[in-house]
Amino acid sequence: MRLRRIAAIGALAGAISIWLPGSAAHASGESCNDELPAGTPSYVVCRWLAKPDEALQIAMNWLADDARNLQEAEPYGSPAVDITCTDGPCPTGEGEAYDEDQAGPAEDGGDVVCDPPGTTCTVEPDEVEAAAQTPTGQAAETASEAGLRVWINTELADDWKAGEQAFQAAVKNIGALAAQPGVTGIRFTNQLGYNATFTTAEDITKFVTAASAALREIAPGKKLGLHTVVPVFACGGQTACVKTMTAQYPLLTPAVIEPLLTGGKIDQLTLDSGMAPGYTQWKITAQQARRNQWIQVKARAWNALAQVGAEDAGLIGPSLTTAQAKTATAQRVVLPLQDGAATVNVWSRYVDAKGTVHGIPAATWVQLEKLEPLQRRLTTHYTPGTDDLTKLAKVFSQVYITA
Repeated sequence: MRLRRIAAIGALAGAISIWLPGSAAHASGESCNDELPAGTPSYVVCRWLAKPDEALQIAMNWLADDARNLQEAEPYGSPAVDITCTDGPCPTGEGEAYDEDQAGPAEDGGDVVCDPPGTTCTVEPDEVEAAAQTPTGQAAETASEAGLRVWINTELADDWKAGEQAFQAAVKNIGALAAQPGVTGIRFTNQLGYNATFTTAEDITKFVTAASAALREIAPGKKLGLHTVVPVFACGGQTACVKTMTAQYPLLTPAVIEPLLTGGKIDQLTLDSGMAPGYTQWKITAQQARRNQWIQVKARAWNALAQVGAEDAGLIGPSLTTAQAKTATAQRVVLPLQDGAATVNVWSRYVDAKGTVHGIPAATWVQLEKLEPLQRRLTTHYTPGTDDLTKLAKVFSQVYITA
């Protein structure tokens, strides 16, 4: 008999937002409606669970004393749910059993099996085997063995624009990689609408629709995701900012991005957090920009349409003191989770134009290692042949492997 405990880590982030010794962290009477853009329906009401200054104090409190409070915390108001299999190990649905510490069939999506080949399954076993020998395939195996959830991170936009033949070939290659054991999903485009690949909203919609349909067919059961940014979200209630950002980034407005979340096209949306200092002319700080973004996501209920996470490269940089590292970790990791991000994708390395590799400072890495209760919500990128996946697994629970 196996007992499987499901702990709601999301509730822990909720606890972060309402507990602060010696301070009224729950400011139920404080409205943040002024952060919503003009024209927001009257039934959308914004109230601070914790005002901005209090929120940072809360996050810093959890990081104090080597994050002891966070590590000792229990999910707030979240009873355990026990799933008991009375006749031995829990079945997978395919005549096999899985251990409680292993991913079940609903978690890894299963492998693509093409025997016999059919119209909805076009990756052959020999192609899956060949993909396993590539650097990406080998990295996926190593990451899975290290306990990391694996996503294949690729860019299909250029292939789609190159024509049907190039697009189908690229999709087939990704399908073979996605069939590797332990692969959870595919992120098939990055900086969508921000780079120069597309010039019209119509083409963006056509691309995402085509890529989703092709990947659903060739990699059934795998999650699909994309990365972009919605600059207007950072404006909050600044009307001049909203007008400027809408005009400057017409392909990145809510009206363009939201339809991509409907109709089962994608399962995951990652929004970039690197939006400031472009907002300093409106006196919007980087921290305010990030908070404004999550107010907008929640007000529009995007997190009911897909898993919406943050992406942040801001922890990469020069050496920091312990105090500076705690502040950076609180602002860029803990606060986004508290404000509504399902995950935070933290860049762990960056290569500049001169070929110099920049990474996360040692003091910041120490702070990330202490966030054990939140680590299942921390993700990162990985390029085959670079960093130590075993080291990354000490901080992150999911990795996007570049293909």
